[in-house]
Amino acid sequence: MTLNRALRLLAWAAALWIAYEFLWYEQYKLAGPTLVFDKLSAWSGIPEKPFRLFVASMEMVAAVLVLIPRTRPFGGLFALGVMTGAIFFHLFTPLGVDPYEDGAQLFKEACFTWVMAAIVVLAHREELLSLARQVLARVAPATANR
Repeated sequence: MTLNRALRLLAWAAALWIAYEFLWYEQYKLAGPTLVFDKLSAWSGIPEKPFRLFVASMEMVAAVLVLIPRTRPFGGLFALGVMTGAIFFHLFTPLGVDPYEDGAQLFKEACFTWVMAAIVVLAHREELLSLARQVLARVAPATANR
């Protein structure tokens, strides 16, 4: 078994974790206000409900994209972005790393899910780089002709 093949198999497991993690927490985000979004809303001034529902919708999109083999690279990037945001808010806002005083479980899960998303992106890096090259090839001539 090649390293690339092993990484692709690991990416499947990572994709399943990401989808599970995101979809599990949707029950809380969709049911009503949560401590996390209450604190973030009070700090940022963004109304709690739209903020919470926006994050929930982004997580649902990432969960679906990461499960479909053809869109998995984009789902991995999307999940990486969502989890980067979550980690940022835990570290650099009054939310803190342990808002529920449970040993920072939510923060630890965010970090682990970030690593899983990074594995998906790493496993599909060639596809993402190929797409980036195609986009740049189309954009570069357009800007050079100006």
